[in-house]
Amino acid sequence: MIMTCRLVPLLKPRLGCKSMRCLILLCPFLFLQEKGNFTYCPAAGLAVGNECSEFAGWAFPFPGVFLLEEFINQDEESEMVQLMDQDDWKLSQSGRRKQDYGPKVNFKKKKLKAGGFIGLPSFSQEIVQRMKAHSALEDFFPVEQCNLDYLPERGSAIDPHFDDWWLWGGRLVSLNLLSKTVLSMSCDSEDSLQLFATHSQGTCENVDSWDMDHSSSPRLIPYKEVTVDILLPRRSLIVLSGDARYKWKHAIYRKHIEHRRICVTFRELSAEFTLGGKQEKLGKELLEIALTFQGKPV
Repeated sequence: MIMTCRLVPLLKPRLGCKSMRCLILLCPFLFLQEKGNFTYCPAAGLAVGNECSEFAGWAFPFPGVFLLEEFINQDEESEMVQLMDQDDWKLSQSGRRKQDYGPKVNFKKKKLKAGGFIGLPSFSQEIVQRMKAHSALEDFFPVEQCNLDYLPERGSAIDPHFDDWWLWGGRLVSLNLLSKTVLSMSCDSEDSLQLFATHSQGTCENVDSWDMDHSSSPRLIPYKEVTVDILLPRRSLIVLSGDARYKWKHAIYRKHIEHRRICVTFRELSAEFTLGGKQEKLGKELLEIALTFQGKPV
């Protein structure tokens, strides 16, 4: 079943607070979030059924995820966060704070201009260069960076969503700082997902390798009944592409924010703004600005 929040009936916000978020902060025990029923196993590239779920012993391929642990060290993390905290954080939706380094965008009207954008921050230059050592990112050129600050006391979270497809390209790259968390993946499709029996038993953490049994009859379930948890260790880097970018929505639930967490997300331009695209010239101008690495939050 998909992870949901359920409110105990007949209870309404008090103290003049009309928002659902206020009620969550006042009475968090009233909201019960279900656990994802699959966990992503990076070594195998599979979503593996959790032992406590009805899908234990079943798995399916989960392409489009590239995860690197300890992408930066503790000293680099401390320096990055210190530099971020020297600039102002702006209040954002869902109990988060943000810092944006990127062009001014009106997604509804599909309008884009540089505005006050003068580049990505200087402290990201080494991070971007380091990405290129990996084949999945050797041609990755970010034009936007968004820092998001999560804190449990603010009820920080983000509901299942897709990042924009018009402006942003096929890879979303995020660096997870200060604490571990879980990226929860869900799909609204009415189509059927094919599960395969596994030869291994246990969890992804305590099994050296997973192998699907293609000789047994597969099991069909609706995509919408599945939630896949991707465990993000502190200082890890994750790349979402392909189905993980365009078929599965991603979310961070408040129960997975145990301490302060900062997510640094880098985005590349879509085909419309790159070589041969309708707005190639504008894309080139914005990329040249981004890669000066002289920016401040806009």
